[in-house]
Amino acid sequence: MISVSDKAKERILEILAADGAEKNSFIRVSVLSGGCSGLTYKMDFDTEQKDSDEIFEDNGLKVVTDARSVLYLFGTTLEFSDGLNGKGFYFNNPNASRTCSCGESFAV
Repeated sequence: MISVSDKAKERILEILAADGAEKNSFIRVSVLSGGCSGLTYKMDFDTEQKDSDEIFEDNGLKVVTDARSVLYLFGTTLEFSDGLNGKGFYFNNPNASRTCSCGESFAV
């Protein structure tokens, strides 16, 4: 399961409202090769599901990922920080054995 924190949900809803997104929009999260630690996160808004997608609902939001990425993301929480040193959206991933200093990539 992929979870969404309250703060991340609030920010996602603000973005969707500002963009005039379709009602059936959802969050698509994936893991790609790259970054200084080997794997990197990608997050977009989408409206079309694929047959091979894994679908989760948490905190009133639909989160979709591909079957390969779910192996790296299981148990992860999507967070949002807006403080002085805020990072924006970030992933709290218990599967990551190390992360880079910028928080954009990880390794398992």
